[in-house]
Amino acid sequence: MPAPDLAELVAPGHTAVLIQEVQEGVVGRSSALPALAEVARRTGAIDNVARLAAAARRASVPVIHLTAESLGGGFGANRNARLFGGARRAGAVNTPGSDAVAPLPQTGPEPGDLVIPRWHGLSPFTGTQLDSLLRNEGISTVVVVGVSLNVAIPNMVFDAVNRAYQVVLATDAVAGVPEEYGRLVIEHTLALLTTLTTTDALASIWAH
Repeated sequence: MPAPDLAELVAPGHTAVLIQEVQEGVVGRSSALPALAEVARRTGAIDNVARLAAAARRASVPVIHLTAESLGGGFGANRNARLFGGARRAGAVNTPGSDAVAPLPQTGPEPGDLVIPRWHGLSPFTGTQLDSLLRNEGISTVVVVGVSLNVAIPNMVFDAVNRAYQVVLATDAVAGVPEEYGRLVIEHTLALLTTLTTTDALASIWAH
């Protein structure tokens, strides 16, 4: 089966950009996950998320910031995987309205962007209204960026594919730890499920 034409796949009108957890408490200066934050900065992933979001806005492609948050007192928080306990021990307290859940300023939110918080689980497709909102807008392609390639990005890709979305992954606007492991996840897993591309390629398409 031939690969889909990228310009058709990401055409405005049926495409949205999903920015996963590019927020202060995850990849910002006060991150509870400093190794991930360092890789995201050093590889240029955060800068590329910002460039991609700006290009999308100019083309009237919706930009959606998907944040990980925790209700006061930890009410309803997941406790069923080592990841959640580790995040709490690392000091991750993503209280709604706090600096920790704010998208990094260079990425937005700008007027017209959406911010959709997730209060439980690992994926916005099961933990929020995201799926219904996208369907109501006629969105059939999602461009996935953000963190991390260890867990949240693969989970979101799997959920999107299972819900019949076309998924485009901007490989220079995602990050994981160690950096080499992130590259392997893209090569050996996500390449089987998504259309791989770059920030520059998408920006060029949307500019025309």
